Amino acid sequence: MSKSVKLALADGSVFTGTSFGAEGESFGEVVFNTSMTGYQEIITDPSYCGQIVVMTYPQIGNYGINPDDMESSRPALKGFACRELCRVPSNFRATGSLCEYLARQGIIGIEGIDTRALVRKIRIEGAMNGVISTIDLDDASLIEKAKNSPQLVGHDYVKDVMPAEPCQWNERLDKLAQTPANAPRNGPLKKKPLVVAIDYGMKWNIPRHLVESGCEVKIVPGTTTAQEVLALNPDGVFLSNGPGDPRPLDYAIKTIKELIGKKPIFGICLGQQLLGLALGGEIYKLKFGHRGANQPVLNKASGAVEVTTQNHGFAISEESLPDEVEVTHLNLNDNTVSGIRHKTLPVFGVQYHPEASAGPHDSRYLFDDFVDSILAQFA
Repeated sequence: MSKSVKLALADGSVFTGTSFGAEGESFGEVVFNTSMTGYQEIITDPSYCGQIVVMTYPQIGNYGINPDDMESSRPALKGFACRELCRVPSNFRATGSLCEYLARQGIIGIEGIDTRALVRKIRIEGAMNGVISTIDLDDASLIEKAKNSPQLVGHDYVKDVMPAEPCQWNERLDKLAQTPANAPRNGPLKKKPLVVAIDYGMKWNIPRHLVESGCEVKIVPGTTTAQEVLALNPDGVFLSNGPGDPRPLDYAIKTIKELIGKKPIFGICLGQQLLGLALGGEIYKLKFGHRGANQPVLNKASGAVEVTTQNHGFAISEESLPDEVEVTHLNLNDNTVSGIRHKTLPVFGVQYHPEASAGPHDSRYLFDDFVDSILAQFA
């Protein structure tokens, strides 16, 4: 039997709905995602650690949950909100319902609230702290808890989601994803380059793409030093996505600084932000962030507009970048930096997810660009 649940924000707003998933109480920064599909990939994306995610699409859960679309071993988000939960999914790939999965994983869900009003509030006032609870339904108490809950800014969430030990990754893309749009342009490689992927909270579809591109992939924790990375004798270094504020991650910035100029480097999302800091740039927090599978990005070199999957709340300040770094991509919703590249070194990053999952495949070419930069060493 479903119970009442409340979501309270630090500004004093309270939303009352019906609970699903687990029971209890949890705190986090309340953010929204505009994707129409892909809720499973969103829930299992480690980048959402420390956040309560609100889906703007009205019905969620209609195609259930399956083991093939997981992006990590467990969810890291702090809560999940939607307008209407489908409790009886219908899909030949489904092995269970969203409600059952969240209950097993200890994640509290809330449905039946006015998500349009909630999202509008976040857009106007900005992302803010909140608390979701099935055990404390007193508005005044919850508002006070939301006001006093820990801030995402300045906190290191990477250590909560990164792997404990290095590992080899061999899994390729799912057969359903092995389409012409995802085919590497290089074809079979004569030499299989070794890529060391530094994992700050990496989505699994990233190493799948690297393997699909012909690379051998070794995953190492986000705290790995430059000396430890170079001891593996990699041909290239990948910097993964991950949660939260990049600025407290001094250990990661130090490692990247010491790797620049030694190996080709490609960073995605948090990986690009850390790369920007290592190159001398500055980071600032966005008002409500970019989260969805429909973010338009301008490729300044080709003039093409790519529809991209994004999930971040911070961005690189273009004015802070040194002369040797150029901006390669721009988010067309607000003209924020979506891609950077060093002008003379094989070092680049993007502020979105070319591996998609879920989302469009417009930016698949970036994995080929990374492989090209690696292969250029052997020419």
